Amino acid sequence: MTQGGGKRRRAGRRWETGGTSRKALRTTTVGAVSATLIAGSALGLAPTAQADAGVRFVDITGDGGTVLKGNVVTPAGADGTRRYPLVVLPTSWGLPQVEYLAQARQLADSGYVVVTYNVRGFWQSGGRIEVAGPSDIADASKVIDWAIANTPADAGHIGMAGVSYGAGISLLAAAHDKRIKAVASLSGWSDLIGSIYSGRTQHLQAAALLDGAATLTGRESPEVRRVFNDFYASDLSREQEIIAWGKKRSPATYVDRINRNGAAVMLANAWGDTIFPVNGYADFYEKLTGPKRLELRPGDHATAELTGLFGLPNDVWTDTRRWLNHYLKGVDNGIDREQPVQLESRSTGGYEGYPDWKSVAATSRKIDLGGTSRIHANVDSGADGGAVFLSSILDQVAQVPPVAWIPLLPRRWAAVWQSEKYTTAQRIRGTVTLHTTVTGTKESGTLVAYLYDVGPLGLGKLVSNAPYTWYGQTPGKPFGVDLDLFSTAYDVPAGHRLALVVDTVDPLYIEHNPSGAQLTFSSPADDPSYVSVPLREQ
Repeated sequence: MTQGGGKRRRAGRRWETGGTSRKALRTTTVGAVSATLIAGSALGLAPTAQADAGVRFVDITGDGGTVLKGNVVTPAGADGTRRYPLVVLPTSWGLPQVEYLAQARQLADSGYVVVTYNVRGFWQSGGRIEVAGPSDIADASKVIDWAIANTPADAGHIGMAGVSYGAGISLLAAAHDKRIKAVASLSGWSDLIGSIYSGRTQHLQAAALLDGAATLTGRESPEVRRVFNDFYASDLSREQEIIAWGKKRSPATYVDRINRNGAAVMLANAWGDTIFPVNGYADFYEKLTGPKRLELRPGDHATAELTGLFGLPNDVWTDTRRWLNHYLKGVDNGIDREQPVQLESRSTGGYEGYPDWKSVAATSRKIDLGGTSRIHANVDSGADGGAVFLSSILDQVAQVPPVAWIPLLPRRWAAVWQSEKYTTAQRIRGTVTLHTTVTGTKESGTLVAYLYDVGPLGLGKLVSNAPYTWYGQTPGKPFGVDLDLFSTAYDVPAGHRLALVVDTVDPLYIEHNPSGAQLTFSSPADDPSYVSVPLREQ
């Protein structure tokens, strides 16, 4: 690959090692919470208008006597003489109990009893937010108990589904309650810490969004408040405790239980999910041994499911109903005979089917990162992952990802390598990996790697990115870095090239570069640096 130079300087945010400025954090939180409130208001108000006589609002006693606010939707004409499959829908983070009414009505119309409930700590439900803790898991079982006792629900045919927070709780419940036979986990997580702390780097905007929404729509437990504070503060003495806290709340921790219980699991997410990147879902999918399905589409967190919450046609919810129909009602709709991995390209649309995640990338191409590059830390070079929600939504609706003018990126703050022009389209599918050797002038640091699709005029469109942070390295001593970028499906047109850019500041993340730090990237003869790009066969 070749390296180029540029003279334009762009000042960026400077962070002190071990944390972020309070002013920057407040600014980020306000913007993130505003987005949440807009989405929450839209989702909360529109479905309310669809409530009718078939919807019953109820109080359900959860774990420890906590009152959960819920609603029940039953099939028309249900008179208690027959039983119907049950679907339980826990709400998303920060959204009210009417979130799923449009989908609940459609499920009820097709013969389900549907119970949706506000998870503990949010809105009118009692208790405090525990982030999918033991009480949240126990609540899901209590809701099932209540539904069997108080509705015409069939105890032998029970499923759970949900978006975001509801998705994670549904998976965790399936690991702890053998009665759950099918799950649709939409825009959820498998590894909580791996999602918002990947590469040992705090995902600042993602955490601020969750924290801000919880503050405005719910009541955080003291434990959760302490975890957020420790997360922002980058207190290494608390790191292992935070990781252990997150592990308890990660479905991946209980994958053996899920497999043993035998629930049929459908996972759906968006390529640009800035809360729960898709890498975790892909790894988790491979470990499942029962009936399973993985669907990945363009968009950001929960945006792929959004129109379905208003009752509009939506592929994610259509497949969710098909999944539940087959595994709870025994409908022969063919979903079990389709390729279980379904991907929609960010570039071309349309679905591609694969037998498993390993088959997504039929081959890979290594791009050498030759030579030596030295950059100064603490300044944003102009290469960024975008803004939470906004950037990936633009990519979803208009195919406009974050961009950077590659020839003008200042090489003082960004290391840049570019490939030769490709004579044929390169269909990237899966996880791009970076291997390089880094030498820092300080014992800690953060880098952010970006892969760009570069057109003839030098405009780069972001294909993927990921952060990486280290501590305790000996200044001046080289060390290896292996980094998985966030998985994607993107087509690089013929005549374009790929560029790898590495800098040290991105508004999406908290960085840990001490003042005055410098990083040198090299490619030793016995351990050359490269980017491995997974490709679909032409």
